[in-house]
Amino acid sequence: SLKQAFFQAVFWVGLALGFFVFVWFEDGQTLAIEYLSAYLMEWGLSIDNIFVFFLIFSFFNIPERHANRVLLMGILIAIVLRVVFITVGIALIDRFYWILYVFGAFLVYTGFKMFMVKTEEEFNVQDNAVYKLLKRFLPLTAESSSGKFTMMIDGKKHYTILFVVMVMLAATDIVFALDSIPAVFAITQHKMVIYTSNIFAVLGLRSLFFLLRSAVDKFKYLKEGIAIVLIFIGLKMLVSYFGLHLPVFVSLLAIVVCLGGSILFSIYKNNQAAKNLNNNN
Repeated sequence: SLKQAFFQAVFWVGLALGFFVFVWFEDGQTLAIEYLSAYLMEWGLSIDNIFVFFLIFSFFNIPERHANRVLLMGILIAIVLRVVFITVGIALIDRFYWILYVFGAFLVYTGFKMFMVKTEEEFNVQDNAVYKLLKRFLPLTAESSSGKFTMMIDGKKHYTILFVVMVMLAATDIVFALDSIPAVFAITQHKMVIYTSNIFAVLGLRSLFFLLRSAVDKFKYLKEGIAIVLIFIGLKMLVSYFGLHLPVFVSLLAIVVCLGGSILFSIYKNNQAAKNLNNNN
């Protein structure tokens, strides 16, 4: 329910902020601010990720009673894959530090692309590569009411739509990780901060999904705010090549202003639209 989703979202955010306080007292102010900046960055990208989840669930018309379980399994797979990606990224940067500048250029490009393209236009379920691969190599069935991921049909194992959605959720999160993981490397290279900020953000995805599903149109400018943050983080990474290093609190301030500003602007535009509609009526 919406009430349960709200309290779970508060719990996960509270847990993440509690960890911020722990890091502050245990490891100092600088590392704590790095963690908070990375977490907010990942949290913002997670919300954009959820908008794609809505498209997937809507396309496959997943029964309400199975949505929770499919989300949970997809997110658990995503956490494992993110840990693998982060570990590989850390190993690459330890050996080839110049990869950070490649990450920076990629973030700037991604930010501009995200600013110009709507999620609905960028992500088409029917043309999704993962969906096409599953259809090509696995025997699928449109069954989803049983709640099972596999079922036997005429003595042969078939994979249900719930299995397809679970895989697509995990794959979608990995695609978003291609943006978020380089972004967190731009904020910090501390391994503990990179792992924890990612995992705390992903853990809250399920509750955010149910909390935001009725308000998906109320944050339509959040994507632009995230795009500006990605461009800023990418440029911050690139200018470090010339010896220019911005203090960590500047990154935190930029993330808070961009994400918070885009949410407030979305609310303002929604209120304006509602007033205009009432005036016309």
